[in-house]
Amino acid sequence: MNIYHKRAIFRRRDESSVYRMFFWVILILGGIWLIRSVRQGDIKPLFLPTATPTRFAGSYVLEAEALFTAGKLDDTKDAEGNVISNGAISSYLEATKVDPNNAKVWADLARVQTYSSAMIVNRDDIKARLAEALVSAEKAVELAPDDSYVHSIYAFTLDWNADSRLIEDPREISRLLQEAEQEAARALQLDNTNTLALAFSAEILVDQQKWTQADQNIKQALQRNASLMDVHRINAYVLESLGEYALAIEAYDRAIAITPNLTFLYQYAGANYRRLAFDSPNEDIQRELYEKSLDYFAQTARINEQLGVQDPGPYLSIAKTYSQMGEFFIAIRNVQKTIEFEPSQAELYGELGVLYHKNRNYETGILALKCAVRGCTEEESCAGRGECGKNDIPAVVIGLPLTNGTVYYYDIYASELAALHKLPKNNYCPEALLVASEIEAKEFDNDPNIAADIVVVRNICNDLPFGISADLTPTVESAIPSAIPTATP
Repeated sequence: MNIYHKRAIFRRRDESSVYRMFFWVILILGGIWLIRSVRQGDIKPLFLPTATPTRFAGSYVLEAEALFTAGKLDDTKDAEGNVISNGAISSYLEATKVDPNNAKVWADLARVQTYSSAMIVNRDDIKARLAEALVSAEKAVELAPDDSYVHSIYAFTLDWNADSRLIEDPREISRLLQEAEQEAARALQLDNTNTLALAFSAEILVDQQKWTQADQNIKQALQRNASLMDVHRINAYVLESLGEYALAIEAYDRAIAITPNLTFLYQYAGANYRRLAFDSPNEDIQRELYEKSLDYFAQTARINEQLGVQDPGPYLSIAKTYSQMGEFFIAIRNVQKTIEFEPSQAELYGELGVLYHKNRNYETGILALKCAVRGCTEEESCAGRGECGKNDIPAVVIGLPLTNGTVYYYDIYASELAALHKLPKNNYCPEALLVASEIEAKEFDNDPNIAADIVVVRNICNDLPFGISADLTPTVESAIPSAIPTATP
């Protein structure tokens, strides 16, 4: 009898392997470690966008050098103040962020900041820019106290800060010039072949009125290296100081040939042509020289337009040239053009007021000079510039403080107020006398022309024998000094 064994209904499971358990523990622990690493940033998730490569300082420096050569020192901005494209200064600043211990980059930044001040009109903005340049130069010296190039740039920056148009205290000017002289000497002590240091020392010597030594230094610098723009610019400056305006123009032309887009070089050359024209006794030659001056300023405006630079400087220089030519209407139109660029710039209203005065438009001149001296509202700013056109932006204007550089505006303002005080509904004398008192308090009466103006203002307002002529032309006009043009834009 065959007996068949019954099959087990349930199959017995195999026992778990120790190795298999160990594998699962390792896998779990690895997963926990991976998750924590991703969260902590030690491991980057897949498919993230590729990181942007960091630029080297040298890349920014090359960009800055190219922008400087192209004449783009400052950022280009739109009407709302937004940066459209960077200038050389911004590129150098980026380089200092990438490589903050690079003394040469700081020195190069200081050089460009200093030169950029020549393209600024507002006195406070010029002072601020030169102060920034001084900080950059001091940083360079701190990083490399034994570097000749660094000390030469520091000397250059100190010299441009010692500007009598910006600083009232002659002792401060003297201190800055003395320090600049010491820095130039230090640069030459560290490297007696440093051509830039020798050239900058010549510029400092001119400002110290040591013309003979300055002439010797710049001639030596030219013999060493005639390929540097700075050397030719300073040679022109030395020649200007010696009254050699024609030779100064030739030197500026050589500087322009090296860096043809630095507009302040054209400004300086044009100003020298204007000075030659003023001194010329021949009317035909004078006219020709004025035309050459205008050509240089027009070239400046064209370069700025190509670069997208909003610089009122060339139009102001054009206005001064036409003013010397006696063509005040064209001069006025050019100053109005400058105000389109900087509608809150008080100096521009001062220049416009002077031109209105010369054009015998005294009533509008008072409105413009009020903006320059006292400041004005948006509505008043339009009246001061002869009404706002389609390109004009009404702006609040802050009045200028009374200084050596602005006393001329105060002087003409007080004179015109006094001269027109008898016109219907005009009560200008209280303001005229107040401005006269402010001028006296500052002791500008050391200038005989200003002192004479103040006397006339007081006599007019006190109804003494200095009144208004029958055609309402102020008799004070003859007492207001006519500025002799200098070789400045």
